[in-house]
Amino acid sequence: MRHPKTWAAAATAALLLAGGTARVGAQGQAEQFTPEYREVRRSYDEKHTPKIEAPDTVKRGQWFEVTVTVGAGSVHPSLGEHFVRYIALYKDSAEIARVYLHPVFSYPKAVFTIALDEGGNLRAVAEPTHSAGWESSKKIAVTR
Repeated sequence: MRHPKTWAAAATAALLLAGGTARVGAQGQAEQFTPEYREVRRSYDEKHTPKIEAPDTVKRGQWFEVTVTVGAGSVHPSLGEHFVRYIALYKDSAEIARVYLHPVFSYPKAVFTIALDEGGNLRAVAEPTHSAGWESSKKIAVTR
């Protein structure tokens, strides 16, 4: 028999992954940022805007890779005093993956392997130190 807390965690995860029934709104997303940086910037910045590499169309339920690199025009630095804290991937408003990075030792890039049931917008959010989070998005279609 499973431990009640383990079962509750598994049930919660199942709800979050089931066909978009649970959504993380902007309010929940804002709580994930460090207190001094609550806004998400959507403008273009060479070193901070996440670059999303993913197919334009995928088959329903088929695994594919999404690569997110911080710095659409050049690579964001990874120094002790200035680095990318994390890279998060969303499908529309639901967070589906997050990678935390270490200063100096982590290159500001993450590769996620995901599968989708329906099309929408993939959104990447990266939060560097000394700045608010930066966001970019890419439309993706799902075929049968």
